[in-house]
Amino acid sequence: MAHTPSRLAGGRPVPDIVTEIPGPRARAHVEFDELWTSRSLPRAYPLVPVRGDGLVVEDIDGNLFLDFAAGIAVTSTGHSHPAVVGAIKEQAAELIHFSASDWYLPIYAQVCERLAAITPIKGGRARAYLGNSGAEVVEASIKLARHATGRQNVVAFLGAFHGRTYGAVSLTASKAKYHAGFGPLLPGVHHAPFGTEASLRWFDEVLFEKLVPATEVAAIIVEPIQGEGGYVVPDDAFLPGLRELCDRHGILLIADEIQTGAGRTGTMWAVDLWDVKPDILLSAKGIASGMPLGAMVARADLLEHWGAGAHGSTYGGNPVACAAALATIELLESGLIENARVRGEQARAGLRPIADRYPALLRDIRGRGLMIGVEFDSPETADAVQWACFQAGLLVLGAGKSAVRMSPALTVTVDEMATALRIFEASLAEVAGDREGQLVEMAASAGTHSGGGAGR
Repeated sequence: MAHTPSRLAGGRPVPDIVTEIPGPRARAHVEFDELWTSRSLPRAYPLVPVRGDGLVVEDIDGNLFLDFAAGIAVTSTGHSHPAVVGAIKEQAAELIHFSASDWYLPIYAQVCERLAAITPIKGGRARAYLGNSGAEVVEASIKLARHATGRQNVVAFLGAFHGRTYGAVSLTASKAKYHAGFGPLLPGVHHAPFGTEASLRWFDEVLFEKLVPATEVAAIIVEPIQGEGGYVVPDDAFLPGLRELCDRHGILLIADEIQTGAGRTGTMWAVDLWDVKPDILLSAKGIASGMPLGAMVARADLLEHWGAGAHGSTYGGNPVACAAALATIELLESGLIENARVRGEQARAGLRPIADRYPALLRDIRGRGLMIGVEFDSPETADAVQWACFQAGLLVLGAGKSAVRMSPALTVTVDEMATALRIFEASLAEVAGDREGQLVEMAASAGTHSGGGAGR
């Protein structure tokens, strides 16, 4: 993509750190925040952002950061893309809210039509339902699957993250802490091993033979590439095999594309990488460039099966978020998806020699498009690298047990990618030379942790 100078940075380089990190105003705000907000928020590190433009984020102290976290893979078109901001302003001046649950909101149906047109659903004919978040549409998919099939059991995967609301967290199996203290969780949920063709045998050999018959399984929900679980890419035979298993037993296949979708993997949806068509596909995060919107796109016959009042939302598919979604989809189809593919190739090509130079610390590089996971030898190393990047002005985010993810906006340029790779290697070199473990200690004392910031 052509480089567009940042309106926020002006003539300043990016990153540009002008105070210690965190700066004095950031430290003061963290103290204020900790007096008033829920302690349940995980907080990856003490960044206090106040403005953003493209991949540039300015914090409360005036420091400029290069953002390769994108608000947990949300700001797909970059921070405050002019086309998205323009669509938001135009819609907000006309109508901010009217519930599509009780009335016929035009832009709601327009978004549903666009999503149905760009989503690969089995059978071809699709409809859509809009909510406010990823977790909301995960919940909607559980209800729809059980209602449409008359079956009660749902299967998710070990390592999966589907959200923190009750049904969604029951499906989540990336960390035990998400379940701790909240039982009993949703009944009828089972967890399968993820990612290999061999692991699919678990369904016939364990689940269907020893736990529940296939005829009582409503759906299997899968992230095509696991997100918060560590950016884990399955074997090429895995998703096609899962589709065949579902077809054989009349089970609905739900693709959770909340993090993988909206062009992030270099295709509109990650399932496109394996030419798999689910019965239900879930989207959120990047589909509206940061505005709160979740979408459940499903076979039309499934969404025609339940009647009025079976599901709805006061705010879901609000006009302003819908306007952002329409602008986002247009941008994605106008070159951002291809840019994600090309810049992702640049990232992995740049990371491979770094891995060769630090084989004791960097164990794996994986991902597709701009969904890039770097696995380290330990959680402590991952935390220290994340902290060193933050100190140097590069925002990355932990994933899984000992990985760091890079998930920049799809607008990232060749120069921004090169800058990020340079800082990332310098940060890794700093960690490698940290014989006394000071970076690990600093990261731990600041609350940095590789599994932070899942977010739904």
